[in-house]
Amino acid sequence: MTDAGAEVELIEEKARLSREETVRLIQIAKVGHFASAFSCAEILATLYYGVMRLRRGDPDCPDRDRFLFGKGHAAAGLYPLLADWDFFEKDVLDGYTRLGNPLGDHPDMSRVPGIDFSSGSLGHALSAGLGMALGGRLTERDFNVFVLLGDGELHEGQVWEAAMSAAHHRARRLVAIVDRNEHSLDGRVDEVIGVEPLLDKWRAFGWQAHEVDGHDVPALLALLRTIVADDARTSPAVVVAHTVKGKGVSFMENELGWHLGYLVPADEERALAEIRGET
Repeated sequence: MTDAGAEVELIEEKARLSREETVRLIQIAKVGHFASAFSCAEILATLYYGVMRLRRGDPDCPDRDRFLFGKGHAAAGLYPLLADWDFFEKDVLDGYTRLGNPLGDHPDMSRVPGIDFSSGSLGHALSAGLGMALGGRLTERDFNVFVLLGDGELHEGQVWEAAMSAAHHRARRLVAIVDRNEHSLDGRVDEVIGVEPLLDKWRAFGWQAHEVDGHDVPALLALLRTIVADDARTSPAVVVAHTVKGKGVSFMENELGWHLGYLVPADEERALAEIRGET
């Protein structure tokens, strides 16, 4: 296998880890956001194992790339990756959402090593990410700031205020990724409030805009690396990643009811078997 093939295989393995552990953690909590975490598993794995500059065991490294999770309700899919990076002990995962455990349904930057921004109150992450990018410029550090947004989150006006401001300030170190799974808690995103034409909107706000299949690891990896390596780019960049809500578990895919839920034992077995490719 080539080095590139091995890298893609590793990222795909970590996406499976994210999905498997999401199931396990939510079974501990007895309720959680399966489908929202599954739609962005490849995005998270690609960022953490192929794109972001991180130092193992050192979540506070000043030159690390920053990650902000706008759709923070999907944090169960991120915590296993942070533990895998040795940002905290893996057995902390076993107490997910239990009294005294730092890992909640939404991420808390004051309690969880590796969380750069407390999120889940939709609409704030891009503004905070812009602040971090501008702070890096002021302190002459060259870290990148990645912000993962839900497409339903684009209904929040603050997202577009941040987009306008980021373009004005030429925040080239800021990269937004939209998890375009087309579903939100209230229904299909474009039936609640239409967001298309999405690429044209971001470009009108002064961003370099791209789209990709958010489950295609080689394409996602190549695009994000190209964006980061483009020293001639002066504007912030956004990637609209087309995904499937509930990806990897057939009975959850594009099913609105699985935005929040719990699996009975038989369905848990079925879900894990599908995630592991055993069916």
